[in-house]
Amino acid sequence: MQAMAGAAHGGAEAFFVRLVVALHRAGLQQHVVIRRDAARAAALRQAGIEPLELGFGGAVDLVTPLRLAGAIWSWRPRNVLSWMNRATTRMPPRFLAGGYVHAARLGGYYDLSYYRRCDHLIGNTQAIVDYIRQAGWPAERVHYLPNFVDATPQKPLDRAKFDTPRGLPLALALGRLHENKGFDVALDALAQVPDLYLWIAGEGPLREALKARARRLGVMPRVRFLGWRDDVASLLATANMLLCPSRHEPLGNVVIEAWAHGCPVIAAASDGPRGLIAPERDGLLAPVDDSTALAAAMRRVADDRALAAALAAAGRASYESRFTETAVVRDYLDFFARIA
Repeated sequence: MQAMAGAAHGGAEAFFVRLVVALHRAGLQQHVVIRRDAARAAALRQAGIEPLELGFGGAVDLVTPLRLAGAIWSWRPRNVLSWMNRATTRMPPRFLAGGYVHAARLGGYYDLSYYRRCDHLIGNTQAIVDYIRQAGWPAERVHYLPNFVDATPQKPLDRAKFDTPRGLPLALALGRLHENKGFDVALDALAQVPDLYLWIAGEGPLREALKARARRLGVMPRVRFLGWRDDVASLLATANMLLCPSRHEPLGNVVIEAWAHGCPVIAAASDGPRGLIAPERDGLLAPVDDSTALAAAMRRVADDRALAAALAAAGRASYESRFTETAVVRDYLDFFARIA
């Protein structure tokens, strides 16, 4: 059984759906529990999976734990995989629910007190695995299992629909409009690279502040705020480079997505991208919060087609060696078999 009580949008939430569907395709018998979300439920049903939708409310929500316990008692799963804090803490004690092996997946440096009743923990980066082990968890109970992304090619979008010239370089940034993502640094860098356009795909609390910053910098005519998008592959096929300017980025799933779709990557050297990218081979790294260095990398990719092509090819090779659906699903199936 897998349980996710995340937000409407987010990297972990998107990967949860991808993994559930991929394991279903691989023939794994599984039950799925989610926080009520019409779009997520529809995506699962389209793949032939009927989720149990629960409220996953706060401390006064007594219904969710009871229904979870009932579902586990009825289904009798050998393994339960919970995602992040809320779903993990709502799991009933095993002696009340027929017994099961409880693993939880962490996509960040979460407070480990939420996970003390788990048997195993998964980190989707080696740095997260190291963090868990350094907190005192035995090595045999902590496991590295990476993400995979959908590498199905898609056609580029028509730039004219976004008032963007075809002949000028285009950078793409993806993610929640939050301070951690460093989109303010990307705007500062854009001001130093004339004739380059920037698309920012995402929603969040800093939308209006970022627009105001773009106006102050004089780059608003070259910036497009696209909102939350579900066509990431088409966006990557349209752009000349992917920017990941994050101050804090445990994984950097957007890096893997760009690699899968042959888009050159430029990233700030936060934990995730620094752990993924071999500098000057499959991506370019700039110091965190350094708009000048980020701008220099953007100019290099915009001006040097050979460099852009080499970065894209090496990125695709990195994706194929480590982050395909086949490889990651195999690793998860092996993990479930070992802990059952």
